Amino acid sequence: MDALPACFVGEPIEVTFDQSPLVAKKPGCPDGFHWREQFFRVRQMLGEWQDYRRRGRMARNMSPPHAATAARRGSWGVGRFYFRVLTDADRVFDLYYDRAPKDAADRAGCWFLFRELTPPKTGPEP
Repeated sequence: MDALPACFVGEPIEVTFDQSPLVAKKPGCPDGFHWREQFFRVRQMLGEWQDYRRRGRMARNMSPPHAATAARRGSWGVGRFYFRVLTDADRVFDLYYDRAPKDAADRAGCWFLFRELTPPKTGPEP
């Protein structure tokens, strides 16, 4: 299923897992998520990818050779894990886990709903 153009959302979400991830900073695809007071169950993961680019002030705190290596394999607290999911409501979303810590006291990353995609039309055109 190829999704069509996206509607940007960019909002934090709360995710659920049927089984907790073994490594908190490298979670797999969640089994569901809460967004705008609604729960969406993930029926199928359609794709996944990683982005280890350093952003903001983190982009300026490494020498170019070290930054190039980190962009390929990641470094602590840097990077995003993206998941394209089909929900039980037949809606397609791109979610991501941002590994950046909130602050020194809360080192966990955050989940975001990146965008909603429009699934392709099925069947003949009317």
